[in-house]
Amino acid sequence: MASRTELYAVLDAYLAALAAHEPARAPFADGVFNTENNVALAVGDGLWNTISARHPYQLRMAEPAGGQVAVFTAVEETDALNPCCIRLEVKDGKITGVETAVARNKDEGFPFGPQHFEDKPEMALPAAPAPRDELVRIADGYFETIERNDGTIRTRFHPECNRVENGVQTTNNADFPLPIARLGCEEQFALGWYRYDDDLRARRFPLVDVEQGLVLTYGFIDHSGRIGDYTLTDGTPASSPVRRPHSYYLAEAFKIVDGEIRQVEANFLTVPYRMPSPWDGRTC
Repeated sequence: MASRTELYAVLDAYLAALAAHEPARAPFADGVFNTENNVALAVGDGLWNTISARHPYQLRMAEPAGGQVAVFTAVEETDALNPCCIRLEVKDGKITGVETAVARNKDEGFPFGPQHFEDKPEMALPAAPAPRDELVRIADGYFETIERNDGTIRTRFHPECNRVENGVQTTNNADFPLPIARLGCEEQFALGWYRYDDDLRARRFPLVDVEQGLVLTYGFIDHSGRIGDYTLTDGTPASSPVRRPHSYYLAEAFKIVDGEIRQVEANFLTVPYRMPSPWDGRTC
């Protein structure tokens, strides 16, 4: 079993090779399974062709027992700075799997404000050891809460919980275009704002860093588009922003302290409606 230090060294080698556009510099195993934005690609394709710089921001995590290591960062691609999450599967010092999620906001035209990629003190808070299954249960409760969101809270949130999506804080943010972003995590869900999220499908929890209290998750949010006008739990009328079939692919990290979600970091991007995952059924 590789140590955390050894896993981070493999990650450093991968990132250096990526920045140099030289896959041969990374310690790949034969037959490495590589995806970018939920599509299987040959190593050296995709971001390897277009990265022009890597932002210094890094949120790192590892699960030595599972041979897993990952980083949330940002990458520059010519004229855009894009949030990026890279997860590596490592066995005997070699990379056997790579899952990259890079959200190219400029291409999608997201209505987000300025992106900020910076360390979040909450992510570095000490976390008392908790069983892997318990941390997964708390993270999965977040997904249970957002799926067909009716105001029922199915996990535990810290009162000061914040969420950052694609480099933009979408809670407690008075400058965000939507008023809902002025509220905290639990307040948003208690209102049932995300009623139009039909399914949070194909959930995976490949990396749980029990030492740091971090859970890295993947999945899809599917929107059928059938919901139009609806009413929040406080009686306020609302309208769904999604009126056609649509899906997001997401990579999301949860910081859990004393059984509560303290901070959330997510990268997500549009993919074909109900798109399957090439990772379904794969084991490290």
